[in-house]
Amino acid sequence: MLQLLFSLSLVLSTHAGPPVSWNFSSQVDDDGTVQLRLEAVAEEGWHIYATELENELGPIPTTVRFKPSKDHELLGALVEPVPMEEFDPNFEMQVRYHSGKPVFTQRIKPFTSGSFVVEGEVEYMVCNDVTCLPPTAVPFRIGVPAQAPKP
Repeated sequence: MLQLLFSLSLVLSTHAGPPVSWNFSSQVDDDGTVQLRLEAVAEEGWHIYATELENELGPIPTTVRFKPSKDHELLGALVEPVPMEEFDPNFEMQVRYHSGKPVFTQRIKPFTSGSFVVEGEVEYMVCNDVTCLPPTAVPFRIGVPAQAPKP
């Protein structure tokens, strides 16, 4: 327990900010659908967990929740890069995770040709080889530009 407290205090004292930041953007495809991009940027040595984990007793998976809207509908499920898999000493089990700059994408179908905003929240847990930080929820607002009507 003392080691855990020391590790947590060491992590908190050496980081001015969180070890993961997020970038959110959108891209209109030729077929009129929109790709929402949620990019995590993890500092060297840190990682977030995949969206699906096999053991509920382990880390918190990355979860993206989109606020319902009359302006669009979700098309399919959230797509994540292929995660790495290895033994995690923090949880003493096999886990799937992402490091570096993983990009999660979600296709949507707009119901308007005007601009609108997609709102939601990404919840994730970040760890390194020594310690984990508590789960963090980051709200987001992704602007989608107006589209020219299709002929």
